[in-house]
Amino acid sequence: MRPGFTLPPLMFSADEIEAIVLGSRWVATRADDSRLSDSARQAMSKILAVLPADLRERAEATNLLVARIGLEPAQVDAGQIRLAIRNERKLGIRYGNTDGEATERVIWPFMIGFFEKVRVVTAWCEMRSDFRSFRVDRITRLTVLDERYPRRRAVMLKEWREREGIPPP
Repeated sequence: MRPGFTLPPLMFSADEIEAIVLGSRWVATRADDSRLSDSARQAMSKILAVLPADLRERAEATNLLVARIGLEPAQVDAGQIRLAIRNERKLGIRYGNTDGEATERVIWPFMIGFFEKVRVVTAWCEMRSDFRSFRVDRITRLTVLDERYPRRRAVMLKEWREREGIPPP
């Protein structure tokens, strides 16, 4: 969505409110940085502020919780990865494999996957000339490059999904 985008008045069912609350709580506890966590909390506050009193009380009293399991700590600002994806910018990274060997790479990031304990960036890797996934906690250096990547991120996501046999959402 564009900055400043506003939604028309919405009505939610009880199940939809529980889904929104649960999703917001998940992002608030599992996000890649404090900006995304804070944004989830702020979005939930805005939604609660416009709900009718009975629905707001139900949302605030929901018993759906998200477990706090520690993420593998990142050495880089994952918010920069999200920004690079949004702006379709190449990233220069230093990446360590499971054996501790590091390689320098230029990648075209188009997606971040949030898993139980790790976050994974899926990108086109110039070194391998192929799609690759990189654990954020193994990226030891990150530079957002001025150069845009030559293909749209939506196109790369579609190609990656087709290759992996993942149906569209």
